[in-house]
Amino acid sequence: MRKILLSLFLAFILSPIFAGEGMWLPLLLKSLNEAEMQSLGMKITAEDIYSVNKGSLKDAIVHFGGFCTAEVISDQGLLLTNHHCGYGQIQSHSSVEDNLLKNGFWADGKQEELSNPGLFARFIQSIEDVSDKVLSGVSEKLSEKDRQSIVDKNIKALQNSMETGPFEEIMIRPFFNGNQYFLFKTISYPDVRLVGTPPESIGKFGSDTDNWVWPRHTGDFALFRIYAGPNNEPAEYDPANKPYNPKHFLPISLDGVQQGDFTMVFGFPGRTNSYLPSYAVEQLVDKLNPAKISIRDEALGIIDKYMRADEGVRLQYASKFARVANYWKKWIGESQGLQSTGAIAKKKKYEKEFNTALNAHPDKKMLYGDLLGQFEEKYKAIKDLAYTRDYYSEYTRNVEIIRVMNYLRRLAKSQQSGDLEGYEAFKGRLIDRFFSNFYKNYRPTIDEEVFGALTEMYFTNVDKNYISEKAQATVASNYYGYANLAKNFFAETVAADEKKLMGILSMPPAKAVEAFTGDPLYKFVDRLAEHHNETVSKPLNAIQREINELQRKYMKAQMEVFPDKRFYPDANSTMRITYGNVNGYEPRDAVAYKSQTFLGGVIEKYKPGDYEFDVPEKLRQLYEDRDYGQYAQDGKMPICFLGTNHTTGGNSGSPAIDAYGNLVGLNFDRVWEGTMSDINYDPSICRNIMVDTRYILFIVDKFAGASHLIDEMKLVWPKTLPESKPAKPKLDAKSLKKRKKSKIGTNSKIIRPAPSKQ
Repeated sequence: MRKILLSLFLAFILSPIFAGEGMWLPLLLKSLNEAEMQSLGMKITAEDIYSVNKGSLKDAIVHFGGFCTAEVISDQGLLLTNHHCGYGQIQSHSSVEDNLLKNGFWADGKQEELSNPGLFARFIQSIEDVSDKVLSGVSEKLSEKDRQSIVDKNIKALQNSMETGPFEEIMIRPFFNGNQYFLFKTISYPDVRLVGTPPESIGKFGSDTDNWVWPRHTGDFALFRIYAGPNNEPAEYDPANKPYNPKHFLPISLDGVQQGDFTMVFGFPGRTNSYLPSYAVEQLVDKLNPAKISIRDEALGIIDKYMRADEGVRLQYASKFARVANYWKKWIGESQGLQSTGAIAKKKKYEKEFNTALNAHPDKKMLYGDLLGQFEEKYKAIKDLAYTRDYYSEYTRNVEIIRVMNYLRRLAKSQQSGDLEGYEAFKGRLIDRFFSNFYKNYRPTIDEEVFGALTEMYFTNVDKNYISEKAQATVASNYYGYANLAKNFFAETVAADEKKLMGILSMPPAKAVEAFTGDPLYKFVDRLAEHHNETVSKPLNAIQREINELQRKYMKAQMEVFPDKRFYPDANSTMRITYGNVNGYEPRDAVAYKSQTFLGGVIEKYKPGDYEFDVPEKLRQLYEDRDYGQYAQDGKMPICFLGTNHTTGGNSGSPAIDAYGNLVGLNFDRVWEGTMSDINYDPSICRNIMVDTRYILFIVDKFAGASHLIDEMKLVWPKTLPESKPAKPKLDAKSLKKRKKSKIGTNSKIIRPAPSKQ
């Protein structure tokens, strides 16, 4: 293991890597990445980025609700994240009469900022390599089950040995498929309030049509604020709480970006699989993605029809539609990108080189055997099972009432097993966290049509051996088609009516379970689920465990037989750094995209009254008057830019940081052609999309008139290092033009004022 880790840490000096690829742990930047980052133009140090002894960039980075990233941008806990990350909170404060999604929202003062129960801001306090402790007692002679048992025991013991205060947590996560482990000490602030959001016509401009697409013109941002107790410690919501005073916050640069500029993205990327064998990628492209895409395609078409016909439906279903459409479109782009870049052929070429290297070391060959041959055998064995799993998962996920029935199934199992305490606890969570919002945004008529269409797809395209015979008989007995089947189910089920279901759940457990398990739709869903579990889930999970063991060994073998190759760990929702440059791309023949977009592009796309491409009158007027304040670039208003940073889901809301540690952009998307970067990063087309912070400032200041928020921020010009605190620029257009001509910026002498207290 020591040899493996040594080769991992030192390999970067022995092999080149294209700027952009990789998601790196911040505590290892000094040994692994600092020299390369500085060669690309970075002016700060690894200690400025990650430190446990002083305030550093990491102390401004937040895991926003556990699903996105945000960053602190003032000494009063002001948070910047994506509009789509805060969408659920914005929607929860919206109504037809007071539609914050449509009209936007800007709190005039802190007393008007809106609380968001359940939302939290989590900071990383420290990161530590604990591989030796977690893997103590582990050997290659152990079975995978016994190995995991020891690992789990060691993790639990390590967590129990560490002291934590209120709202602190110890998380230990595997890296390199369980060949390495890191410990993260965190602290969470549960009082996070909505401060401001642009209207959807800005924050979601282009909506689903432009999602994953370049050129992009979306002001995808929203502002929140962290509140703390009397001693700046985490505290549950209380009107008496005060704005959080951070260890560090990000200054915002007015210099903007140019082609080739260094950029660094800091955040919590969700999940990547960069080291899959070719057999897995081939199965994904040929079988799994097409199945998932087809189901969501059908569901989205039905929902879109109703949303376009009724503004009330659009408000209710906007967030749900966006969630479903997001990965639907991503899978399409992922498959196309993998095919167009020859990813499978590249994987096979690499595997051939791996086998050659492995065969050159008889001792390693004896240890690892024919890993790739075993992969091929296992992926053949799960081909139909994996297809059915994905089809079933998408079917049951996209019919909302089936989700309700599956929750009721869990309740029934608790009661039937005698676990009344578990029954009551889960029922309470269901009512408080799920049903309280579910029916507010639910239309049975829409779900009924989706149910009929997707049930027909499922029963037509899945092998009958994997579908309950009783469920098949129910479908066959309905002579008038799937739409009529859906109509009958929805007419009889208690789950389509909130009052009926809540009435049943208020009964004693035995009576309640007796009532809802007699529901015809419940029986139908229960039969499907039980049969799927026995014929698909159990055998698939057994083979998947064998694949996981192979993947761990394959990862370890790669690091051993390619000691000069540079490896980075796959994303797993832990804090990472990725760095690269501002750069356009050429996705196909005769098409070349520049790296920046401007407000003129919004006007070009403008369609009056269209929910995706309408433009507020005030924004159009600001454009006509060229009233951009100090935020313009050569007389134009920049909106978005591209970088080569390696990002994925979870990086939404991540800050784009310049060479000096200042905020220049807000990450929110990737280009469609490059979404396959989760599996295969290709420098030719993998690009992340960021909102230019000058557009954010322009919208807050000139469009919203919320200059009090601008006054909170630390705006910097010229380029300065993060510990600098120059005065906020108050420049008119003439002064800005003069500064541009004087070329104050990267070639200027850096003036360092006295260190700040950040």
